[in-house]
Amino acid sequence: MPLARTRWPTYWRLIGFALCLCMTMRLALAQDFDIARIGKLDVDAQARWLADAADDGTLDDDRLTQLFRALDPLAVPRYLQNGKHDYVSYEFTMRRRERIKGVWPKRADHMLVRVTHEPLRIYAKWLPDGAHAGQEILYDDAKRPDQIYGHLGGWLRVMPMWTSIDGSLARAQSNHSIRELGIDTITQRFLDEGQKFAEAGVTKPSKNIEVREIGGVRVVAFTYETPTGQPEFYAKKEILGLDLKRPLFRAVESFDNDGNIFESVVFEQIEEKTFDDLTFDPKNPEYRF
Repeated sequence: MPLARTRWPTYWRLIGFALCLCMTMRLALAQDFDIARIGKLDVDAQARWLADAADDGTLDDDRLTQLFRALDPLAVPRYLQNGKHDYVSYEFTMRRRERIKGVWPKRADHMLVRVTHEPLRIYAKWLPDGAHAGQEILYDDAKRPDQIYGHLGGWLRVMPMWTSIDGSLARAQSNHSIRELGIDTITQRFLDEGQKFAEAGVTKPSKNIEVREIGGVRVVAFTYETPTGQPEFYAKKEILGLDLKRPLFRAVESFDNDGNIFESVVFEQIEEKTFDDLTFDPKNPEYRF
C-alpha cells in the first residue's frame, strides 16, 4: 500500500503535464493558422507552409475556405509541383467514368491499381462492384514500352494477349493511355494547363472555393472555367478536389463546352508500397491471366 500511494502523485503529475502539452500544441496550431499572416507570405513560403501544415481536422469549413482564398494564386501550383514526386511506388483504388464516343457509362469502373516508377510499371484490376469487372492489365516500360498485356472480364474471359498501348482495344474504355493511370495524372495536367490559364487571364478559381467530402476524404474543391474551352483547353470547366494531407488532387470532374460532364475520377485508398518483380509478372498466382 505505501508503494501504491507514492505512485498516484506521479501519475497525476504526468496526466497534468500531458494536458498542458496538448493545450500548448493546440494554441501553437491556432497561431500557425493566422490567415492574415499566411496571406502575406511569398509564394515559396506559402507552398512550404502548405506542405508542413497537414490538416488535422481542427479547422472548420469556413476557416479552410478563407485560408485558401487568402493564398497567392501560384501557391497551390507551387505546392503541388514541389510534392509531385513524393510517391514513387504505391497502390490505390479509384472510381472512374469517361464519356466514350458520346456515351456516358451507367456504372463507374472500380479499380485496384499498383504503380512503381523507374521504370514505370503498372498492374490494374477491375473490381467486382464496378463496370468491366474481372479485367486485368499489365504494363512494363522496361520490357515492352509500346504494348500492354491483358484480358477482358466476365465468365467468358478472352485469352490474355499483347496489344498496342494506343490501339483500338486499349482505347475502347478510356481516352487515356495506361501510362496516365496514376494518382499524379490530374495534378500534372493541372500544372501543364497552368500557363494557358494564365495567358487566358484565369489565375484564380472561377467560383467559390468550398470544402467537400469525396469518397470519405475531406477535400478543398476548386472550380476553374476557361473563356474558350475545348480544344484549346482540356475542359471548359473542371472541379478539382485537393487532398488536405497530400500534394495531389483527390478527385476531378471535367465538363465540355456544352456543360456536359465527360470525365469523373475519384481516388479512394492510397497507400505507399514497395513491390517485387512478381507484382508485375503475369505468372503471379494472385492474378488471372
